[in-house]
Amino acid sequence: MLKCSLVFDEFPTIYFNNMDSLIATARSNQVATTLAMQDFSQLKKDYVKEQADVIVNITGNIISGQVMGETSKLLSERFGKIMQDRQSVSVNRTDTSISHSKQLDSAIPASKIAALSSGEFVGLVADNPEEKIKLKMFHAEIINDADKLNEEVSRYKDIPVVSNVTQQQVLDNYYQVKMEVKRLIGAEVERLKGEKKG
Repeated sequence: MLKCSLVFDEFPTIYFNNMDSLIATARSNQVATTLAMQDFSQLKKDYVKEQADVIVNITGNIISGQVMGETSKLLSERFGKIMQDRQSVSVNRTDTSISHSKQLDSAIPASKIAALSSGEFVGLVADNPEEKIKLKMFHAEIINDADKLNEEVSRYKDIPVVSNVTQQQVLDNYYQVKMEVKRLIGAEVERLKGEKKG
């Protein structure tokens, strides 16, 4: 029951049977599960479509950079719709009229998700009953301070050399371990033969 995290980078490249059960069980035991992938279509290719849909739907938090096609549509649907203010202008020979209306439209349209720049993200986060989050959906950008990052990099120190190892030393060690394993196997085979005779 200790808080911890499981992180699966490039998740579609590995196959876990009953992954949806793992996520649900992990969550109830205070284990955060992070599944990182390039696109939902990868998940559907390597997992059965139904299982991929369950995995996507069981997740509480979603953070996405630029994606296109089916994934951007799926995310846009997941983010839901909100009332948007609309303004239309009509111009004719004698008059110009402006009308305002409210219309239910995608909170984050698929076209916006497909056009995100590097460092821009959209997402939806889950909260707990005792810890409510007011702003659950977001469209944000990571702004790096290049000067501070460069200053930090300039203070990096090289990892100290413990000992210089040559390629020949590595090979010698490899062959020595290999010979010792052969000797141990030979001795064990002889011991087993002796037990069978006795």
